Amino acid sequence: MNMSDLLDGAESFQKNAFKKNKNRYLDLAKNGQHPKALFIGCSDSRVVPNLMMNANPGDLFVYRNIGNFVPPFDPKIEYHGTAAAIEYAVSHLKVSDIIVCGHSHCGAIKGVYEREKLDHESMAHLRKWLELGVRAKDIVEKMSLKQHFSMDEKLERTEQISVIFSMQNLLTYPRVAAKVMDGTLSINGWHYKIETGEIFSYSEDEMKFLPIHNN
Repeated sequence: MNMSDLLDGAESFQKNAFKKNKNRYLDLAKNGQHPKALFIGCSDSRVVPNLMMNANPGDLFVYRNIGNFVPPFDPKIEYHGTAAAIEYAVSHLKVSDIIVCGHSHCGAIKGVYEREKLDHESMAHLRKWLELGVRAKDIVEKMSLKQHFSMDEKLERTEQISVIFSMQNLLTYPRVAAKVMDGTLSINGWHYKIETGEIFSYSEDEMKFLPIHNN
């Protein structure tokens, strides 16, 4: 899809989809947004949150980054888009749910296994960012010593364990932790399989990802 196709798509949206939902857009413009969930997902073009959940405009507050990583809370960092999105969603929009969604065939997770290739200064930010996945990678590598995973199995398990660590990191944010404690906020970990469309949700009771219809 080139820029001409995108421009044609924008024109089609204005003439068709927007007109069909004009009242909804007018309401959102007049009364503001009131999403119930913050969706933290990967920037991967194959992961489309609203499409995956059949959600309408205004339903989701979406933040996407490389690898759907959530760094731990650190007030000393001056510029931090992920932290800002979390704080805005929880404190201002007052969402009731946070979803951290990883996915299959994640380039960021593959990149965690190939960080040595990112030694050029033009990749400095990406190399640093991918450090957030190293802990999950190290755990999977240790597991593989006994279970002998294939590379595909390593990547999938790292994708999932990384989601769990991001869920844990969310609890380092004071406002998030307080709201979870008082029962007004829930943290959910998902893994989306691009090739099947299935979504798996992490079950703390069973300590594994289960199809969402089982949760």
